[in-house]
Amino acid sequence: MDDLKNKVILTVATTGAVTRREATPYLAQSPQEIADEVFKCYQAGAAIAHIHVRENDGTPSMNIEKFRETVALIRERCDIVINLTSSGGIGLDEDDRIRPFVELLPELATFDAGTMNWRHETVFDNNPKFLERLGSEMLKVNVKPEIEVFDAGMLYNALYYVKKGNLKEPMHVQFVLGAPGGIAATVENLVFLKGLLPKNTTWSAFGVGRMSVPIMMTTLALGGHLRVGMEDNIFIQKGVLAKSNVEFVEQAKRLVKEVGKELATPEEAREILSLIPVIQHN
Repeated sequence: MDDLKNKVILTVATTGAVTRREATPYLAQSPQEIADEVFKCYQAGAAIAHIHVRENDGTPSMNIEKFRETVALIRERCDIVINLTSSGGIGLDEDDRIRPFVELLPELATFDAGTMNWRHETVFDNNPKFLERLGSEMLKVNVKPEIEVFDAGMLYNALYYVKKGNLKEPMHVQFVLGAPGGIAATVENLVFLKGLLPKNTTWSAFGVGRMSVPIMMTTLALGGHLRVGMEDNIFIQKGVLAKSNVEFVEQAKRLVKEVGKELATPEEAREILSLIPVIQHN
């Protein structure tokens, strides 16, 4: 593992559940569009693809057939690590949230570690019974949770589920800073959150919107991994829409190089995160 200390895992989140075509015409929505963006980002250096899907009209979705098609299109073109969302929108059926990772067996799937007031508009429901079930189902099928933390209390939730046996260490934590209703995207907040982690935890972070680059730079300074993409930010610079997620990957690659590190390959990411390869699931 010592030879991997200089490696930074880069996740690309091409689509998400919030960004809409009304905000940017460059958003990937169909399975083919998402797969094309993922493949280009893989070629540019991304090691993990965080996947959301949409209905044909752009509505956020947990449609298993959309996931199935998207994953198949990606897997036939490259060996990027696949991370499926379990939170494709607000108010979705809990069975539908679990089904994609159970049936498609990605190496990672998201575990949003608490309920929150989402975007000051509604409630993002991740109730205790659902989280117990979510973690237990991931353990059953050997899919590693990416524990998404929107505020400090969510990390303590995750540690509780480790003690209860619904999650296991070593954890992989994704800090989400700047989502309305969650912790603000500031350097001070990221330093605080990082200080709460158990020593054997791998972690990544990103800032929503205009704070994406400052949080990326802070994450690199603190030794974390990175996430970029149109799920979190649509502007490659102030007032300039990114035309592809590749632009964000290239930006991250430049910053990684400036701190004397390199982007991890998918195989290196699997080793760093102790992932179980897809072939061993079957």
